[in-house]
Amino acid sequence: MSTGTLFDKVWDAHTVSILPSGQTQLFIGLHLIHEVTSPQAFAMLRERNLTVLFPERTIATVDHIVPTDNLARPLADSIAEEMMQALEQNCKENGITFYNVGSGNQGIVHVIAPEQGLTQPGMTIACGDSHTATHGAFGAIAFGIGTSQVRDVLASQTLALAKLKVRKLEVNGNLKPGVYAKDVILHIIRKLGVKGGVGYAYEFAGTTFEQMSMEERMTVCNMAIEGGARCGYVNPDQVTYDYLKGRDFAPKDAEWDDAVAWWNNSRSDADAVYDDVIVFDATTIAPTITWGITPGQGIAVNETVPTPDEMPADERAIAEEAYHYMDLQPGKLVQGTKVDVCFIGSCTNGRLSDLREAAKFAQGRHVADGIKAFVVPGSERVKKQAEAEGLHTIFVEAGFEWREPGCSMCLAMNPDKLQGRQLSASSSNRNFKGRQGSSSGRTLLMSPAMVVAAAVTGQVTDVRELL
Repeated sequence: MSTGTLFDKVWDAHTVSILPSGQTQLFIGLHLIHEVTSPQAFAMLRERNLTVLFPERTIATVDHIVPTDNLARPLADSIAEEMMQALEQNCKENGITFYNVGSGNQGIVHVIAPEQGLTQPGMTIACGDSHTATHGAFGAIAFGIGTSQVRDVLASQTLALAKLKVRKLEVNGNLKPGVYAKDVILHIIRKLGVKGGVGYAYEFAGTTFEQMSMEERMTVCNMAIEGGARCGYVNPDQVTYDYLKGRDFAPKDAEWDDAVAWWNNSRSDADAVYDDVIVFDATTIAPTITWGITPGQGIAVNETVPTPDEMPADERAIAEEAYHYMDLQPGKLVQGTKVDVCFIGSCTNGRLSDLREAAKFAQGRHVADGIKAFVVPGSERVKKQAEAEGLHTIFVEAGFEWREPGCSMCLAMNPDKLQGRQLSASSSNRNFKGRQGSSSGRTLLMSPAMVVAAAVTGQVTDVRELL
């Protein structure tokens, strides 16, 4: 059993009681809500004549269903408009802060909370969205929850949870040019599998993560859930504090010094005990893409699709399914495969640093004929800053569409969808069947730089060829 880790410290600090079931009743410091998983939760409260216990601890935005091209109200999709209205009304009735479109603060929920300083070390954070693990980049324990749990947090500010084991994933060394945080997490998931983290919290440690920016750390923690872990985190350090200082909700003046002292104390102890430790060498990681229908079906871009005899027996059935669905041949390269759509955005890779890096490769180049390519900033603040830096001009001149903030084609609960058997080069987080809006559409996950490489060549391309 782990002891002395950040996870243990934060868990213990937020424990209200141990329930008869053996689960922990855990206090939730910050609750984030959006339009998709909250309407039913508020309806459950009304049915029970309950109110929101601590409305000041809940923050709302709209992201999943909001269009990224035409924001005129009412929304063209009547169901989307109904969800928007429900969120607006629920927030108004319960005194909850709502960052609506046009507020200057709207965006993907896992982008806006960090950029405003709402996400801080040592916190417990919950949201009705599986990629809530993103906030662990700050040394927080952040869980994606279901609608009934959204109800529970609204009503009691607590959750009933079984304590997790803690696995330390240590990655050491310098990443080579053309290799990014997205490649690191795809590599880890490839090696450990999509079920490898079940029952665990992942602590990302080692010199590679220490050298990463906060936005890079968010990319890694965001996809901990894709590896089966309930949450993932990085211990807070000076990089964390430099990012947070001066942000809207960060502590000020003398409170800042007190906060940093407490945050430092929440770090895993030097002699912390882990349930498991796995070590990786960063210098061996190459630009990585998925070839199949789970985030664990990944390869280096210059590798061939694995053959069944290269896989464990229990992975062969889904591999056969993936070969058929993706129209890819075992033993063959994915590199060189023609793509149809190139998407840069999502809570994984829609932040300012992602757009800056993508723009480096787009500048002076142009999207290939027949390719639909678009860039969706993760928030209104990201969009505003990117435009101030002229990034939008670079993208537009290169043939990309420049959109409004939202989740967009990450999950296609909006007009941004694949059509038919289109193949997407995507900077998002899931390549499940139908994930991007078409029941037969296909997705290859990769870094934003790799998406640009695919867009300008019209095919899956090793971004290192463009360096």
